[in-house]
Amino acid sequence: MSETEIIKRLQQGDEQAFRQLVENYQKQVVNTCYGLVHSTEDAEDIAQDVFIEVFRSIHNFRADAKLSTWIYRISVNRSLNFIRDNKRRKWSFLFDDAAPAKKQQMNNATQLQETPAAELEASERANILNQAIEALPKNQKTAFTLNKYEDLSYKEIAEIMELSVSSVESLIHRAKLNLQKKLYHCYKKKCF
Repeated sequence: MSETEIIKRLQQGDEQAFRQLVENYQKQVVNTCYGLVHSTEDAEDIAQDVFIEVFRSIHNFRADAKLSTWIYRISVNRSLNFIRDNKRRKWSFLFDDAAPAKKQQMNNATQLQETPAAELEASERANILNQAIEALPKNQKTAFTLNKYEDLSYKEIAEIMELSVSSVESLIHRAKLNLQKKLYHCYKKKCF
C-alpha cells in the first residue's frame, strides 16, 4: 500500500490502513521515543499515543511534508511533553535494549572481555553518556538524538523540528561541544 493510499484510507477510518501504518512505522517511532526518554516501557506507551494521535489527526495532515516526517514530529513532541511532565522523576539509563545497530557498534568498538568487571564498566559508561545527553538543552538533545540514534539527515531533522538546516547543524555542533566538555572531565578523572 502506497503512502498516499494509506493516508486516503486512514482519512476514511480504515482499520486495515491503520494496521499497515503501525507496521510500517512502529519501530522508528519507538526508537525515536526511546532516544529521548531512555525507557523502553515509556517509549512504547508514548508510541501508542503517537499512533492514536495520527489516527485522530489524519484529517489535519496537509501533505506538505512526508507522512514519516509528520509522524516523527508527533513522536518528538509527545516525547518532549512526557519529559516535561515527568521532569522530577529520576531515571536509570541503560543501553540494554537500545537500537541494536548502535549497541553492536559500541560492542565492536570496545571488544571488552565478557567479565563482570567489564560489564560493570560498560554499564557505567552508558550511564555517564546518557546523563550527559540528558543534561543537554532540549533542542540540542532532540537534534543530537535524531541524528545519532535515528541516523536522520540534517534536512529530515529540520523538517521534524520545524527549523532551518543551518539551525540543526548549529544545534548538533553545540551538542557535541557540550558533550565533549562534560565527558572530557570524566575521562580525565577516569570516572570508569
